[in-house]
Amino acid sequence: MPEFVIGEHDFLLDGRPFRILSGALHYFRVHPDLWADRIDKARRMGLNTIETYVAWNAHAPEPGAFDLSGGLDLDRFLRLVADAGMYAIVRPGPYICAEWDNGGLPAWLFRDPSVGVRRYEPKYLDAVREYLTKVYEVVVPHQIDRGGPVLLVQVENEYGAFGDDKRYLKALAEHTRDSGVTVPLTTVDQPTPEMLAAGSLDGLHRTASFGSGAEARLAILRQHQPTGPLMCSEFWNGWFDHWGAHHHTTPAADSAAELDALLAAGASVNLYMFHGGTNFGLTNGANDKGVYQPLITSYDYDAPLDEAGDPTPKYHAFRDVIARYHKVPDTVPPPARPAPTPGGLLGDPVRLLDAPERWGTWEFHEELPAFDDLTPMPQLALLRCAVEGDRPGVLTFGEVRDRATVFFDGDLVGTLSRDHHERAIPLPRGRGELLVLVEDQGRVDYGSRIGEAKGIVGGASLHGEPLAGWDVLPLDLAALPSLRPSSPEPVAGPVAGPVLLRADIDVDEPADLFLDTGEWGKGVVWFNGFALGRYWRRGPQRTLYVPRPVVRAGANELVVLELGTMLDPAARFVPRPLLGHTEA
Repeated sequence: MPEFVIGEHDFLLDGRPFRILSGALHYFRVHPDLWADRIDKARRMGLNTIETYVAWNAHAPEPGAFDLSGGLDLDRFLRLVADAGMYAIVRPGPYICAEWDNGGLPAWLFRDPSVGVRRYEPKYLDAVREYLTKVYEVVVPHQIDRGGPVLLVQVENEYGAFGDDKRYLKALAEHTRDSGVTVPLTTVDQPTPEMLAAGSLDGLHRTASFGSGAEARLAILRQHQPTGPLMCSEFWNGWFDHWGAHHHTTPAADSAAELDALLAAGASVNLYMFHGGTNFGLTNGANDKGVYQPLITSYDYDAPLDEAGDPTPKYHAFRDVIARYHKVPDTVPPPARPAPTPGGLLGDPVRLLDAPERWGTWEFHEELPAFDDLTPMPQLALLRCAVEGDRPGVLTFGEVRDRATVFFDGDLVGTLSRDHHERAIPLPRGRGELLVLVEDQGRVDYGSRIGEAKGIVGGASLHGEPLAGWDVLPLDLAALPSLRPSSPEPVAGPVAGPVLLRADIDVDEPADLFLDTGEWGKGVVWFNGFALGRYWRRGPQRTLYVPRPVVRAGANELVVLELGTMLDPAARFVPRPLLGHTEA
């Protein structure tokens, strides 16, 4: 069987120096029927390796569960990598960041406040070991010394930016070895002396993450990794976006020049990202460094391969750079073609406030619970309370995480947003029915707020007195596409949410589509039952990507949950993605 080891100066594959030319491709962000296509396009750009994170919370949405089916079939993904003649790097975390909900850590893990976060704490480590055991049952047979593609396995992820608990890192490394992982183990940190010192252990191969200044950053890495190959295992060739900001891009020529400098220094590389994909469903993460910033649905990342899997100018620029150092395949993928532009009209409204019990099951709680107090944890819930006061007052929440729309006797009062640090709103009367629709917009994926609770945290008060006696209705999002109105009803002009709408979309043949949500407010979309993700008029993202495998020839069903106000109920598709580029 092949042997892959870390030599004094190089990675060695069967005794010969081997440079890793890798690209990040997260299987859980790409429709599984498109994995082979994306892997092949990485090969044709000149890469020899595919790197992926493993998202714990995607595989284990509830305790005791571990899903390896469909889009979570890591075994199939690694087999496809091998079929393409490529190698693999697996980064199972347990924390991955990745701008993914909660950085990949399951929210249920932190229901018990005594559970530690990314440190040597018995309850946390017990859960981590159980998770890693499941991952390594898949990964171990795919190691290169067993005839598979896996060259490297990473321990934790940029840990030096979070902590310096060496016992914790040692426990992860020991469990990894005890589980049968024999390939070299790595860590990654930003190339500062403090992070590199805190984020690794002797015996684990240190790598760095950066997007520019290769010579200086590799020199710092060499101080902390005196022998062996140098590797930038996250070469940031693009960036992510959050709602309400601009779409981040980096000029292809600039990124290619940085890659050239890195390869000229003799380093191995993993492009972050080669192909970003999509935060399908409600899987996006968020940042909070004083202001809460949820990430958009697209994870295009301005990568060499765009969200729809088409090569960009950066793809060709990177391929040209790689060709200066290594042989690349003769053929390149064809350029993107304009997508079909079908249309339809949304109608058949099902309004949440008309019959909430159709959307879920009411639960009574004397005190207002956070989402994390509920099982399963919702990401959207309706709260109801009878107000029996004798005068108008100010409704105050402890903290809104992350958006709360308030209704009183069915009338909209207003919306409170976490990013504006809002938590109080006046009620028009002293007596009536209070309804609050609360949305989790994505859990923080980086920093000290990982693992925090969602929903309304700290309860509610009126006139300074606690409000008690709450009915809570978690919305069953998986069941929403099947909701139908009692009688068909067309709509025209603006439509106020919360409301579920649907349209029939006729397509000649399966193809990638780009749904234009620019005239809609805020909500979630399903296409033939597949959850495309969130939209928001705030931008910068204006289109939702519909992957070809979920599109049928003939009739297709589009379902939209509008939480705000839809200005135009037309369902329009456009020939290319609109993510906030200046030309859009």
